[in-house]
Amino acid sequence: RGCPPFDVDDSVDAVELSEEDRGPWYGPVRKTSDYFSLIYDAAIHLIERGEAFVDELTAEEMREYRGTLTEVGKESPWRNRNIEENLELFRGMRNGDYPEGKYVLRAKIDMSSPNLNMRDPVIYRIKHESHQATGDEWCIYPMYDFSHPIADAAEGVTHSLCTLEFEDHRPLYDWVAERVFDAGLVDRLPRQIEFSRLNLKYTVLSKRKLIKLVEDKHVTGWDDPRMPTLSGIRRRGVPPAAIRLFCERMGISKSDSNIDFSIMEDCAREVMDDESPRAFAILEPLKVTITNWEDDKLEDFAVPRHPKRAELGDRTVPFGKTVYIERGDFFDLEGPDGIANGGRPPEGFKRFLPDGKVRLKYAYVISCNEIIRDPETNEPVELLCTYYPETRAGNTPEGEARVKGII
Repeated sequence: RGCPPFDVDDSVDAVELSEEDRGPWYGPVRKTSDYFSLIYDAAIHLIERGEAFVDELTAEEMREYRGTLTEVGKESPWRNRNIEENLELFRGMRNGDYPEGKYVLRAKIDMSSPNLNMRDPVIYRIKHESHQATGDEWCIYPMYDFSHPIADAAEGVTHSLCTLEFEDHRPLYDWVAERVFDAGLVDRLPRQIEFSRLNLKYTVLSKRKLIKLVEDKHVTGWDDPRMPTLSGIRRRGVPPAAIRLFCERMGISKSDSNIDFSIMEDCAREVMDDESPRAFAILEPLKVTITNWEDDKLEDFAVPRHPKRAELGDRTVPFGKTVYIERGDFFDLEGPDGIANGGRPPEGFKRFLPDGKVRLKYAYVISCNEIIRDPETNEPVELLCTYYPETRAGNTPEGEARVKGII
């Protein structure tokens, strides 16, 4: 859950998925902005308890005061403002009395903590920007680490599942959750539990990095089919069931790992193989003319839409004097490929040869009588063939050898 504009507000629409995409969803889609008033009340409560203060250090000064992993931080000179002054300044921030960067609200925790996230973290900033959900109602916005546990508690979340990079943020999550619970602002204490990300090899998944592609117009948006987002993957044609199958197979772990992208492709292939109706497609067409076929005659063949699912029914494929086959299904012994291979077909090649027969799938067996070539390249541009009427729809006449090649 994010708190735009401090999160990536341009991605909000991109994560609004259909029920088919996201699976079962109970209740309305919830956003952090639904709880802005509650989060503001929680900040007021911390100030009144002396556990939050309004600071006016610059960002550079704040980084300097924060310290490092080996050096403790220094307390801000504004850390010990009195409660009344903090309340007055924070309400002024809420009312839009100050420019961006003038003040921030910080939690008062421990500047000597070994966990940098606990060294008086910023929990509110001024931002004079319209919000996509609340418009101009607010000019201060909570930071993610502050809003996250409050919104979880308000929604009745018992276990907030985060990726491993948030493990160091868990003490702050607990610190905030305990205080809003003790104040009676929420009625439960959620827990944060971390698990490893589904990292894909050769794939950038960081939203903070992907946004550069969006902002610099390298892609059309978060749902661009080239983007590794749910909406992008869906536009690429991957069904929701395949994404869920991938997640189920990978499972949940505490160990960081990089998963080969082919595993996700295998899941998509498995789901689509079961669900997708079949159709013929010729990418590199080679014309075939049936010389012993009547010129104006057309014959319809009933072809199953799926080889394993009869309930999907049949489709009608017309067959006539001219058909097209894939160029790669015909091996030209006298052409460039044949010369390169010593005038012999590749080992194990069972498709169409100049001196052989092949079955056109769901139709007839044909044989090649003549090859018409391009005069410049010597490549075949048309095959003149004979069809055998008695071989219709997979039939093999008695006494004849079964044709092995099917194209």
